[in-house]
Amino acid sequence: MTDNRPSQGNEPDRYTRAAADAAHDLGQFWLSAARDIDWENRPRDPFHERTDGTADWFPGASINTAYNALDRHVAAGNGDRAALVYVSPLTGREETITYAHLLDDVRRAAGALSRLGVGVGDRVLVYLPMIPEAVVTMLACARLGAVHAVVFGGFGSAELAVRIDDARPTVIVTATGGLEPGRTVPYLPLLDAALEEAGHCPRHVIVVDRPEVPPPPDRVVVWPADEWAEHDWGELLASAGPVDPVPVPSAAPLYILYTSGTTGLPKGVVRDNGGHAVAMAWCMRHVYGVEPGDVVFAASDIGWVVGHSFIVYGPLIVGATTVLFEGKPVGTPDAGAFWDIVERYRVNVLLTAPTAMRAVRREDPNGTMLAERDLSSLRGLFLAGERLDPDTQRWLGEVQSSPVINNWWQTETGWPVISNFLGLTYYEPRPGSSTKPVPGFTVEILGPDGDPVPQGREGAVCLRLPLPPGALIGIWGDEGRLAQTYLTEHPGFYSSGDGGCIDADGYVYILGRTDDVMNVAGHRMSSGQIEAAISEHPGVAECAVVGVRDELKGQRPHAILVPAIDYTDRTGELQSDVATLVRNRVGPIASLGGVHVVGALPKTRSGKIVRRCLRQLLDGADPDVPPTIENPAVVADLVRILDTRRANDPARRGNT
Repeated sequence: MTDNRPSQGNEPDRYTRAAADAAHDLGQFWLSAARDIDWENRPRDPFHERTDGTADWFPGASINTAYNALDRHVAAGNGDRAALVYVSPLTGREETITYAHLLDDVRRAAGALSRLGVGVGDRVLVYLPMIPEAVVTMLACARLGAVHAVVFGGFGSAELAVRIDDARPTVIVTATGGLEPGRTVPYLPLLDAALEEAGHCPRHVIVVDRPEVPPPPDRVVVWPADEWAEHDWGELLASAGPVDPVPVPSAAPLYILYTSGTTGLPKGVVRDNGGHAVAMAWCMRHVYGVEPGDVVFAASDIGWVVGHSFIVYGPLIVGATTVLFEGKPVGTPDAGAFWDIVERYRVNVLLTAPTAMRAVRREDPNGTMLAERDLSSLRGLFLAGERLDPDTQRWLGEVQSSPVINNWWQTETGWPVISNFLGLTYYEPRPGSSTKPVPGFTVEILGPDGDPVPQGREGAVCLRLPLPPGALIGIWGDEGRLAQTYLTEHPGFYSSGDGGCIDADGYVYILGRTDDVMNVAGHRMSSGQIEAAISEHPGVAECAVVGVRDELKGQRPHAILVPAIDYTDRTGELQSDVATLVRNRVGPIASLGGVHVVGALPKTRSGKIVRRCLRQLLDGADPDVPPTIENPAVVADLVRILDTRRANDPARRGNT
């Protein structure tokens, strides 16, 4: 097995120098980075600071993001380079689209949208599966200076309706349906129901016809024809003429992205054009080590921030090739799906979520499918979106040779805040740590009083203002919500909502959401530190720890775990082992109040475990199931399991 890990001696001062430059003069640091972007009017000033401490980046400059992603590469003679590789095991279709071909599609799609009245600042809601038309639509909006709002394909009609009312799109682009292993998901009935419920009516709906999901034969369009029109994607583009890119101010919105896992009013994170383009170019080169012609495979969905940043914009802005995958980590066809793509398309950087890797490990614990493939092209495997447990990180390091990099960021930040670096200095990884702050971000760990906590002590992970380019510039339609949600708890800082600590060498450890902190007999402890101990057991495929009400201690930690295949018939042994492991690793204060073995954990579509839902179940309350949950049947199964256990154990009736 070829060792793809970078040498520890590769210019060890590059990270230190970049971090020092950013700390010394943040504005000049990003003005220098802005030279990698083509501007209509180049920036002269780095940023304008607002009264709340946030920043408008590159005031007075103008830009077109789609031009930077496509036109400039074709103009430089790279039109024949692969821009997009589409792989769909669900349809058996694979297609490689060059930069010249993608540019042509985007120019005509922009022309079609323009004919329907879409212009600068207008919103286009994108409700599409993982197909090339989704990428084309996003870039076409950017070409016109319009604002796209991508909603995860197959999202329920009620949640789709509130996003339609919030974004108030001129046009909605959808498809007849999406595909899942063993089933189809018709989109048109969901969209029709959403339009009937929503107060806002778009002028036009464009439908991409997918032969695998024909429209319902008895479909009745609920809106009067004189209020809006429905168009076929293919027919519309066939008659459309190309349009040139429209320059917009740097601070003009590029997109709205609604965060997952929330309840109540939708929270539409707004990203700008200029700051975002600069951040993507810098990040691709310095965090991920990606250069023009490299191949990037972000195994995510365009409905999430990873898809926006690292399926669509980041790779294309630097002139790389991006993989668009319509499939799952397992089941399409098996746990070797990701490795097959890496081998066939010579992928250099793979981005995915820890959940995906845990699913792969559960199906292929010895890495047999991985070992059968040539992964020599792979230079790094980046995991984000949730906590990477040390056991999964260790396993990945054993079964393949490229660096396994745990990086931390959020929808709001748009790109990594804490990471290891393939383009700067690669540090020896430490289990449980996301390594070091990305230059441009200042990470501090604050206590409840707002003061920095001592080294190694857990506190709130906060980012000093102003945030660098590429971070959110606001919440759509609610001017004060950015400050109210993120900036008021610790003035001068962005509050991430996560807890963590920093060790003596500057390594940062993210320990989970601060609302997952338990108060056990007066001791505050995070679910993350207990989950790390539990994950050491070879019989645990996945786990979650939540604090459950306890009359004596206030709260006691309970573990909910999914067994590895070899332990599905050994649950009693597993429960005993895990309880002992936690006492030995964390201490008697963390003694588990219960160990619950289940078939699956409830998660949002982005892969986040719904801990609040688990906490409510274990407290005996009706679960508040979020609308973004991927597997609602799992919650019903958990209710049945826990009710049965309470009924069979008199000591636990009324108190889990």
